[in-house]
Amino acid sequence: MTCAVAAGSASAQQATLVLPPEREGLRDTLTEASLTLALGGEEPGSAQDYVAAARADYRRLLTGLYAEGFYSGTISITVDGREASGLAPLDAPNTVNSVVITVNPGPRFNFGTASISPTTPSTELPEGFATGRVARTPVIREAVNAAVNAWQEDGHAKATPAGQQITAIHPEERLDVTVQIAPGPRLSFGELTIEGNEDVRTARIREIAGLPVGEVYSPAELERSANRLRRTGTFQSVAYVESDSIGPNDTLPFTLQVVEQIPRRIGAGAELSSSEGLTVSAYWLHRNLLGGAERFRIDAEISDINTTDDGFGDNGTDYSVLLSFGRPSTFRSNADLSVTAEISRDDEPDYLLDSAEIEASLIKYVRDDLTYQMGLGLLTAREETSFRERSYTLLTLPLQGTLERRNDPLDATSGYFLDLELTPFLTITGGENGARLYADGRIYQSFGEDDRLTLAARGQFGSVVGADILQAPADYLFYAGGGGTVRGQAFQALAIDSVADFGTGPTDVRTGGASFLGGQFEARVKITDQIGAVGFYDIAVVGAEAFPMDGDDWIAGAGIGLRYDTGIGPIRLDLATPTTGDSAGERLEVYIGIGQSF
Repeated sequence: MTCAVAAGSASAQQATLVLPPEREGLRDTLTEASLTLALGGEEPGSAQDYVAAARADYRRLLTGLYAEGFYSGTISITVDGREASGLAPLDAPNTVNSVVITVNPGPRFNFGTASISPTTPSTELPEGFATGRVARTPVIREAVNAAVNAWQEDGHAKATPAGQQITAIHPEERLDVTVQIAPGPRLSFGELTIEGNEDVRTARIREIAGLPVGEVYSPAELERSANRLRRTGTFQSVAYVESDSIGPNDTLPFTLQVVEQIPRRIGAGAELSSSEGLTVSAYWLHRNLLGGAERFRIDAEISDINTTDDGFGDNGTDYSVLLSFGRPSTFRSNADLSVTAEISRDDEPDYLLDSAEIEASLIKYVRDDLTYQMGLGLLTAREETSFRERSYTLLTLPLQGTLERRNDPLDATSGYFLDLELTPFLTITGGENGARLYADGRIYQSFGEDDRLTLAARGQFGSVVGADILQAPADYLFYAGGGGTVRGQAFQALAIDSVADFGTGPTDVRTGGASFLGGQFEARVKITDQIGAVGFYDIAVVGAEAFPMDGDDWIAGAGIGLRYDTGIGPIRLDLATPTTGDSAGERLEVYIGIGQSF
């Protein structure tokens, strides 16, 4: 028989794996399974290490063969010419010069009988677990797990494999597998015992958990309950432990074990843009304000630092202070109460806005990835522009729905995200009634080995309906240009220029648009595990009507960037230039932050 040989370490101790040429495809599997081959590194092990590893490799290599469907293989492992199985564990030679692992896998087996019973009508066994398919042991495990999980999802929490018969028919190169499942009785959620809490009241933990005691057991419901507790941010760990024994009336008691977080936390952040200046922020957080996992947070932010601040007409420094209170599981276990109060100053190129707003809303978690909220708010503001000063007070009804299916919100490589916001507003004093609509969608797809190339796209749409463009709140209108819309273009570079008469004759007016449509496109490439490069192109259009129309102005920008993965999100450096307008290719904007741009 002709064999292929591959060496391990080039050190004094040399380990080699010998395979028939027609079975070279097994090399990676067996190399990964072998402890002996793993010893061949820059610091190879001692002679005793090699003997111990070689003795352990018989079982490990056999498991590797079974995983690929080989059930009649032979394995020989020699240490300096002596079979490792004959060496006493504590009688290793002083030195080991070579270890030779010779594997003859034999023929590959296929499934003959492939049976698991009983199963539920919803059980979906893996496709590979079928007569005539390669008899890999991982496929058997997957099939057994699928059958047990289906029974558990049907309420049979104690379902377990009760017996198995696995027979290798060597003359026919066939593996017959028959597995019996013991479903056990259909159970209901039983008594819940809570342990580990110190400052959070037990009654509130029970309320947030919302475990449906008395209803049919469901692993999905158990996971949703645990996620509700984790989502509060109050607990460092949350774990459900089911009782070993079944309770009265076919109930299953549980113990909920929690570990609380440190209640208080402070944090700070910074972001730098050559077009929008420096932004610094800080917050203070209490995770358990009233003993019921209530969150109270104070946020303060100063943005556009080092930009001019001469009133409207310049992009001056902005300030905001936000107080927020959150109470989990209000009215229902999957609904949270949120109350916010904010005072702010926005000093933008086209307006100076001082505002105060208070808002109360309920956030409902339909699923772990789907939430929606409804609120009621009161907003009062003073707005100053180049053509007038005015004050107004609005009653708002903010509505929002979010679908989050990204694998990592800070550095997504797959999945998608969708956010829809609708804010009807009723004028109490000043202005007109109307509504603001905003939609943000993002999608990600990766390619190549280890998903090293990621294509990402983002689409945004905004519209103000009902209110005239000159009567709508200035900060409800839409601009384009800057890091959030079109990189490379100046901040709020694209707006609406018109002529209006406020009783003193025609006046040139510059405002945001009543509609906005934008797209951002990125190609992200991993150079190393920590360093990545990005190429991007952004485009947007702003319109004077509620929907963009032919003839509306649009702008675009493009550039390159670097990413450095910190473990909590990549540090972002983007260099961008306009690709439209008089300064196309002549100006460079720099953006620095944490996390991908979208």
